[in-house]
Parts: sequence; structure tokens; C-alpha cells
Amino acid sequence: MKPIPHLTLLCAEDDPDDRLLVQDALDESHLGSDLRFVCDGEELMEYLLHEGAYADPAVSPRPQLLLLDLNMPRMDGREAIARIRSEPALRTLPVVVLTTSDAREDVENAYALGANSYIVKPVSFDGLVRLLAELGRYWLEVVQLPPAPLQ
Repeated sequence: MKPIPHLTLLCAEDDPDDRLLVQDALDESHLGSDLRFVCDGEELMEYLLHEGAYADPAVSPRPQLLLLDLNMPRMDGREAIARIRSEPALRTLPVVVLTTSDAREDVENAYALGANSYIVKPVSFDGLVRLLAELGRYWLEVVQLPPAPLQ
């Protein structure tokens, strides 16, 4: 088995309780990843484009994986996917939708916009721990991620 590389995850989630659950579940999964949060799609784009409070790439490193909630204020996840895929420097960023919606229309729309995966949030904490462990293993051990562009 190849050694597990360090992974910077960015999670766009507006609910503070869900952010805490994701952080705790990632800690429990022992992935050792650097998890960062933004609260909505507007802040997400500022982070990814190094604007405003995120202007310094050393403070806001490019994530190797984005966990994206669909239903957020200001700019929702659907709009965020469309913006990410319209930016040449961000097109290869893997986007995993992690949301409570299991609506067929949301699933189809997310993939049509360019999401790489669509996952419905588990209802239990243990389920979330298992999910993040599997997600981490997949993105860290199975797939070949694109190299980060020069900043």
C-alpha cells in the first residue's frame, strides 16, 4: 500500500453544527487531513480565488478536495459548482457534494454542472465517520489527483 499523502480539504457548509460534526468525524476517521471551512458560496469563491481575507495562498492553500453543501445562503452549491467549473484554474478541483437532499433533480443537476460525486449525508455520527474514512481512502489511495496549479 502506498503511503497516505496529506490532504487539504475545504468544506463549504453554512450550518455550524454540521461543520462541527464533519470536523469530529474527520478526526475520528484518522485521516490526518487539514480541514478548512467556509460558510457559503461567496466565501468559497473568495477562498478559491485568493480574494479578500483569503488573499494570501499560505493562509488559504489550494484544497485537493472540496466538500460542498448544496443549500447555503448568498451563493448556493449549485451556483458555486457552475462558478468553479467556469474558472480555468479551478476546473480540475474535485467537488464532492455532501448534502441532505436526495432529490433526483438535485443529483442530476449537480452532476450536469460538473460535480465529481454526490453523497447524501448519513443521519448518524458513526455513519459520517465511516463515510469520511471511505471518502478519504478513495481520494487519497485510489485516485490520482491532478497536480495543484502554480499559485
